[in-house]
Amino acid sequence: MEEKLTDQEEARRAKLAKYEEMGVDPFGTRFDKKDDIASLRKLWGEKSAEELAEAKVFVSVAGRLLAIRRMGKASFVRLKDQNDSIQGWVAKDVLGEETYNLFKLADLGDIVGLEGTLMKTRTGELTIHVEKYTHITKCLHPLPEKFHGLTDIEERSRRRFLDLIVNDSSRKVALLRSQIVKGIRNYCDSLGFLEVETSILSPILGGAAAKPFITHHNSLDKDFYLRIATELNLKKCLVGGIERVYEIGRIFRNEGIDAKHNPEFTTIELYQSYADLSDMKKWLEGLIHYLCAEVLHQNVFHWNNVEIDFSKPFPSKDMADLIFEKTGIDFRNEISFEEAVALAKKHNVPLEKSWNSTGYIMQAFFDTFVEPTLVGPMFVCTYPIEVSPLTKKTDDPRFVDRFEFFCGGCEFANAYSEINNPFDQKERFIEQLKARERGDEEANDMDLNFLEALEYGMPPSGGIGLGVDRLVMLLTEQANIREVLLFPTMKDEK
Repeated sequence: MEEKLTDQEEARRAKLAKYEEMGVDPFGTRFDKKDDIASLRKLWGEKSAEELAEAKVFVSVAGRLLAIRRMGKASFVRLKDQNDSIQGWVAKDVLGEETYNLFKLADLGDIVGLEGTLMKTRTGELTIHVEKYTHITKCLHPLPEKFHGLTDIEERSRRRFLDLIVNDSSRKVALLRSQIVKGIRNYCDSLGFLEVETSILSPILGGAAAKPFITHHNSLDKDFYLRIATELNLKKCLVGGIERVYEIGRIFRNEGIDAKHNPEFTTIELYQSYADLSDMKKWLEGLIHYLCAEVLHQNVFHWNNVEIDFSKPFPSKDMADLIFEKTGIDFRNEISFEEAVALAKKHNVPLEKSWNSTGYIMQAFFDTFVEPTLVGPMFVCTYPIEVSPLTKKTDDPRFVDRFEFFCGGCEFANAYSEINNPFDQKERFIEQLKARERGDEEANDMDLNFLEALEYGMPPSGGIGLGVDRLVMLLTEQANIREVLLFPTMKDEK
């Protein structure tokens, strides 16, 4: 059934024939857009009317019409491009009757080109005295009202193209995300790291604890996973002699959707030969300070109803110490699995059937009592071995040399001193297979190709994975991950 058009939509469609009668393609052709409005404002916005008149600055801009104020034989318009908007003065005696009649067909939302000379109005507003008007593309739908239009986050996420047109804040976040990612690249490149691309399809499940998406390759008649991490392939680069390597790319996890999770998301994973966890702390703290100084130009952010200050050094605390501070339970003591289960039940900590040792319960205590309280920024260090299958052990074999980075009660990054002992790594994989047999759907596969790579020798290394989407959320002060994804995964409309 064809959707019924509104009166305004019918009126816009009726104009298409009038454009064609005038020899104008309503959906346009190439336009020589020479100027960016934000740059024009920067260069000429503070000049006086007299200075502009003397300079005779001729410009050519293109964008979408956001306002039209008609006054008989002349009109004011507001045109918006990617970065800013500007006023235009359109007069019949300048354009001529034929072109002015073409302009009279314009509706809000149309994409047009304006060419002319910069001037200042009596109120001091920078304005283009339009000498040539070009229709480029007809908009067939009315734009939402400025203040009462597209405001619901569900609707804005589904119709992001429209959200970007009418909501300056959404467009600002989209542009700022790009600048943040560029800043991450610049920082990594300045430290001698090489950016690479690794495969998204993987024959085995590894590199993280997560449920995968599964697809099928018809020619090979074989199932593949969409990658849940880039870790193992990047470590193979270390074996191959690429000493500093990173990848910014999409990750896929077949898990829930909420304010901080989307099934596909972006991470940066980075690995450094001849390094350890301390080097990863320096890298991450340096990155955030770099982005604050070079991209955001601020150190204090308001996110998740708290104030986060990045101007000071980031503290480090061990997981066991943090749990002890909140519960009085010291997991550095020898606590049997049975005793740990009893403690979990006493403190209403959720348990999983696949767990068979104390480390899992220690992690659950942290998740329940500590993580939500970490306003941060903070490095939480020394994790139980059971939840860290790719990490070097500490002097106490129950724990590994790992940190996670927290701000505003949320985890942003995960870093290891990486295992480079192939025998130790094989034992960890075996334990993961046992966990899968017990029902842990997020346990890793045995990656024989990676084990072979380790047998050729991988230098002692530090590695880190950082959630780019969450970092952008914090740095743009957005509460929902959908606000920083152009096209997030959405539930079906009811």
